[in-house]
Amino acid sequence: MLTADILIPAYRPDERFEKLLKRLDAQCCPIRRVIVMNTEKAFFPKEIAEQYGRVEVHHVTKSEFDHGGTRDRGIRLSDADVVVCMTQDAVPKDRHLIENLMKAFEDPEVWAAYARQLPAEGCSEVEAYTRSFNYPPESRRKGKEDLPAMGIKAFFCSNVCAAWRRDRYLELGGFEKRTIFNEDMILAGKLLQAGGRIAYCADARVIHSHNYSAMQQFHRYFDLAVSQTMHPEAFAGVRSESEGVRLVKKCAGHCIRVGKPWLVFSVVTQNAGKFLGYRLGKRYKKLPRKLILKCTMNRSFWQEEGR
Repeated sequence: MLTADILIPAYRPDERFEKLLKRLDAQCCPIRRVIVMNTEKAFFPKEIAEQYGRVEVHHVTKSEFDHGGTRDRGIRLSDADVVVCMTQDAVPKDRHLIENLMKAFEDPEVWAAYARQLPAEGCSEVEAYTRSFNYPPESRRKGKEDLPAMGIKAFFCSNVCAAWRRDRYLELGGFEKRTIFNEDMILAGKLLQAGGRIAYCADARVIHSHNYSAMQQFHRYFDLAVSQTMHPEAFAGVRSESEGVRLVKKCAGHCIRVGKPWLVFSVVTQNAGKFLGYRLGKRYKKLPRKLILKCTMNRSFWQEEGR
């Protein structure tokens, strides 16, 4: 039987983080360790680690934190067969999350697996539909042969809740040690090119959503495009914009069907933010530094010496 550890980067953990730990503690599939990579020791309640015996906390400073590098350090602290990366605001829907993720690895060709994300209470109609678009109720497995038909969607694998076969992870070199964002899809792209497969496990479910504004979407998609442009070895020649157009059409149609046509305005503005951010991010090399710092959501990445 394959062993599993959980890896969670944390920053100023709140009640959702404690709820996450409680639900991990109740999983029917045994978990050996919960490795928490916490940013800034002063903000972490030490009683949490004392309350949960399997939780071990490793602290980094804010300047040391990196989306890829910090997660990579955590995975290398593990010696489990599979490491499940989660975020501190993703809460298991039930006791079978880890069990259903681990089932995917019964196929030796599967090197990574990710969970379905369900909208949280209070989630907007548009965000809820977007979740169902990106995380449908049907499971599937993706390989290199799916790239022509699926484009960038073949790379989709979210570290909100994604499991990685550790030996293959190490063979691929792991997450990028210094990346602005998107470390999961960068590695997923390399994984497919190396002949591995990614499993989307619709029966492994976490509650996770955000009601982002159009401006927040702009910043997020700027960084997304920057990450893709910085890693042509993974993303060059893979189409991506067409999937966004399909989402806009389907989401607008959904709003009309449910009798809320006024929400089409929100669909248009949010996706305009995504589109503009993505377009600018693709051209970041031509932008002045001051403009980049206004566009990014990760200013510390650019403020390093030499960036």
